[in-house]
Amino acid sequence: MTSWVRTPAELDALARSLRGAAAVAVDTEADSLHHYPGKLCLVQIAPPDGPGVLVDPLAVADLGALGDLFADPATVKVLHAADNDLAYFKRLYRFSVGALFDTAIAARFLGVTSLSLDGLLRRYLGVEPGKSRQKDDWSRRPLTADQEEYAVNDVLHLIPLRERLVADLEALGRLGWVEEECAALAALGVPDRVVDQDAYLWLKGTTDLDPRGLAALRELYRARENLALSLDRPPFMIVGNDGLVRLAALRPRDAAQVLAVPGCSPSVVRRFGDMILAAVARAESLPDSDLPVRPRRPRPSIPAAVRHRAEALREWRTAACQQFGFEPGLVLPQRLIDRLAADPPGDALALAEVDGFRRWRAGLFGEEVLKVLART
Repeated sequence: MTSWVRTPAELDALARSLRGAAAVAVDTEADSLHHYPGKLCLVQIAPPDGPGVLVDPLAVADLGALGDLFADPATVKVLHAADNDLAYFKRLYRFSVGALFDTAIAARFLGVTSLSLDGLLRRYLGVEPGKSRQKDDWSRRPLTADQEEYAVNDVLHLIPLRERLVADLEALGRLGWVEEECAALAALGVPDRVVDQDAYLWLKGTTDLDPRGLAALRELYRARENLALSLDRPPFMIVGNDGLVRLAALRPRDAAQVLAVPGCSPSVVRRFGDMILAAVARAESLPDSDLPVRPRRPRPSIPAAVRHRAEALREWRTAACQQFGFEPGLVLPQRLIDRLAADPPGDALALAEVDGFRRWRAGLFGEEVLKVLART
């Protein structure tokens, strides 16, 4: 029988039961396929020696009782590919996170190329995962027995998986590197979402639109956004971006013309045709002075010296990947190459100050990076 937490009192009891645990496994199920904006629908938690618990954030609006657990540096929080999970916890509940262990990060430092949780469970524990349920609507209640089993299984194996990964990392002397990367991820801030009012300008195909067409696209894009929010429905499920651009180019005047646009099915016309026609009519009625102009994005001018340094770093990175068995993005991600090439540090002290370079990189190949930069 799956254990659920659906009330503040049950959440308090769970938090008390996990106090002082050496580790807890955590996962979430969120939904951005059926809802807009995406919502956190389920939190799964499991201690090292107990059953998994399903916490229902749709029933308990405030998960703040778990805040101390997440912040406690004595309790390792074990997650897989934790970026999105942590973003929800930080944005919704302002959690701080201490002692994170991300199994995907750990696997990268072991040179594993298949980083899915399913792949790691097969490789390290011989566990055969069940059918994927990533397209399920996790906001629906009650969950089916299969959904509950899937959700619980996501956390039941994380702590044993961590133990296997830690053993291999210690054997290679790389555990400290993983801990440093996990700490950086745990400390990463999550900015509040900001709606870009000009996002429509950068949709594929907009370069062929004249100013009146851009105005139609602007009205269509904003109308779709408002409708998506009111319906709690992702924008692409109303009209896709390609369809919006085609509508803006044609600027239909009646339902028959809307129906002629690829992607605008009879169902779309029936449900959203009035919105489409009203948006186009607003654009057609605008004076020329109010029409949007697509701003030019000049190609950045990169000095030759910066380009040469970046090329030299990428060339060095190719050899380093073979030497250490790491993927390129782990050795030197492009953002680091850009920073180092644009403002090359002159010594180890300056290199250590480069945002994101990390101590493990400095110790492992910092001198080599400085030599590459000195030669260019």
